Amino acid sequence: MSNKTLANEHEHEQKLKTYRLSSDEYQMMTTLLKREPHAIEWALFSALWSEHCSYKSSKMHLRKFSFRNESTPEMDGENAGVVDLGFGEKIAFKMESHNHPSFIEPVQGAATGVGGILRDIFTMGARPIMTADYLCFGEVDAPRMKDLMKGVVRGISMYGNCVGVPTVTGQTNFHARYNKNILVNALNVGYFAPGQKMALSGASGPGNLVVYVGAKTGRDGVHGASMASASFDDDSESKRPNVQIGDPFYEKLLIEACLQILDQELVVAMQDMGAAGLTSSSFEMAAKGQVGLVIDLKKVPLRDSSMTAEDILLSESQERMLLICEPKNFESIKNTFKKWNLDAVILGEVQKERKVKLQWGVETLTDIDPDLIIEKAPRYERPYQRWASPRKVEQLATPTFRPSELIQKLTKSFKLNQAHWIHNQYDQRVGARTAMACESSVAFARLDHSGRGLGLAVGCRPEVMQMDAEVGALDAVYYPAFQLALKGAETLAITDCLNFGNPQKPEIMSEFVASVEAIALASRKLNAPVISGNVSFYNETLEENIISTPATGVVAIRDSVENLISDQFQAPFESLIAVQMKWVESWTAVMAADKKVSSFKQSPGCDVPDFIKQCSQMDAEFKKLDLPISSIKAIGLGGIATTCLKMTTDAIGFDLSYDLNGNQEADLFKDSFYGFIVSTGDNEKTASFLKSHFKNLNVEIKKIGETTNQKITLSTSTQIEPNQFRTDYLKGL
Repeated sequence: MSNKTLANEHEHEQKLKTYRLSSDEYQMMTTLLKREPHAIEWALFSALWSEHCSYKSSKMHLRKFSFRNESTPEMDGENAGVVDLGFGEKIAFKMESHNHPSFIEPVQGAATGVGGILRDIFTMGARPIMTADYLCFGEVDAPRMKDLMKGVVRGISMYGNCVGVPTVTGQTNFHARYNKNILVNALNVGYFAPGQKMALSGASGPGNLVVYVGAKTGRDGVHGASMASASFDDDSESKRPNVQIGDPFYEKLLIEACLQILDQELVVAMQDMGAAGLTSSSFEMAAKGQVGLVIDLKKVPLRDSSMTAEDILLSESQERMLLICEPKNFESIKNTFKKWNLDAVILGEVQKERKVKLQWGVETLTDIDPDLIIEKAPRYERPYQRWASPRKVEQLATPTFRPSELIQKLTKSFKLNQAHWIHNQYDQRVGARTAMACESSVAFARLDHSGRGLGLAVGCRPEVMQMDAEVGALDAVYYPAFQLALKGAETLAITDCLNFGNPQKPEIMSEFVASVEAIALASRKLNAPVISGNVSFYNETLEENIISTPATGVVAIRDSVENLISDQFQAPFESLIAVQMKWVESWTAVMAADKKVSSFKQSPGCDVPDFIKQCSQMDAEFKKLDLPISSIKAIGLGGIATTCLKMTTDAIGFDLSYDLNGNQEADLFKDSFYGFIVSTGDNEKTASFLKSHFKNLNVEIKKIGETTNQKITLSTSTQIEPNQFRTDYLKGL
């Protein structure tokens, strides 16, 4: 073999590595093009065939989320899902991941995750009103972990607080399996007032203009989509240039400018320049509208004049949008954006021929059918096995432990630490809609027109996923829906962010498929469709995968935001009543404290969706019967004892000592899905109502203790100093 041939082969291998394309994908690319790819086409296929953009390992399974109802119109391919709330009101909402960028550069990675999800919402014409986060960190003492945690929280708070959208709820998890890959997921809900127009993303109208609006383009984020579609190695630090840089003040200007031109009906279509930047927005808009585009890349506003055509196409600079408008409307659009100190520049126009023609001045870089990249992207049927629960048992053995030692372990490991230092940095009430926020397990905002309460919760407990992927994924839907139901809200719809390791490993793909099917089943049972979401694969470093983590966001509705019942105890000397279904029983929290994985016992005949529905109807009955219910909270991991500890305040504790009745003290820490605790000033009347309300369901209802003045008593042998507990419980890093 000649030296020239060897050099050509080496150059080809280097190209495949640089653009993260396999040999088979290269062959597929040349077959579709019927020729060798031009220089710029390597970059186009690399970005749009990445896992992050094409969903090539997951798309065939995501079709299992096809269920819709009368409140959830089909929005296939749009930036977010939409829910019709009635009264002329609608919402758009979606959850996205920014895991890889946040691990490399936590402040900007997390900040631009928030910025990106906001753009997915307002590009549809909805005003962002609620943000939530879902975070998974490793052990606090793991390398870089404290800096990662502080950086992520700083990034979320900096961006959300400055842009003026409240961060109202979230979940923070800690586990050794996230030591080398943290998870940073962001969710946003946007509001459509009655009569407000919705914007779609499909380009149309030959002769219409292709317009770039927003901030100027820089080098930040180049090759970001393909970076987010690969596992990490020892050289992950070198990927820092792939992380975007955000500016929340520009985002605020962009929100107002975009909503203004949409309100004036000046826009035909609009798309966020998110992952893969101008490449994805232009090709996706053309493919959706089945039209072509002519775009001159030399007209793109730049921060760096030395940028090449490839840099411009793949840049993921923030706060930018691509829109289609009729020529007669461009001056009005330009003047609006000028008022907000933002660029609005014509890049080209829509053409009837279904080709995207990219130019560099007079030079044509490529002229191809967008379907070759969008619709013809690879689809992989990764090998997997049907799920069989490996840890399901007939009987649960009670572990031996001292409750006082367990509480100390749970607190130190953050299992029992609410991490108030995190959400105290978020502006939770900007915009004056927030009625309940991070002080509770769920959030509520008041809808502008009807005054109803829109509820929001996030879900997925990694310890439960580690125990069993199917049960964990069901729990990721049922548990947040259950928490919302306890506040009197009916679940409407679901978004998800499916965070998994390497899909080329059958064991990971098996957990992925089991999770998708479980979430799809739960959504049907609750009549709450999965209307949007994201898949994040390759959360793996040096062959070590994260816990499979299908995070969810759940929205729900209640008649008003008045008289929402608190999670915390409100007065001493009230009765505590527990209601438990016991669908699944385990020692998950106890085992997790010792870094062990729990087995579980599953009881047949438990109708969890019906239980959730019955719980959502309680709030109205409490009011109707004038029951003195002062607090209510779902029993979380760690059982009754841990949940009561979370319900304490500086002034109010509890006493569970007389309820043991011969049972082991350890049973207070057993995990039972699902149950809740209420505190009430009238034990007999409340217990009578609960027994009547749940008479057709297999639930256990009993008084477990009472609230006290500060004192915390689990049993005659286990008492906790309340001041010391609160100090440990509320501590930060």
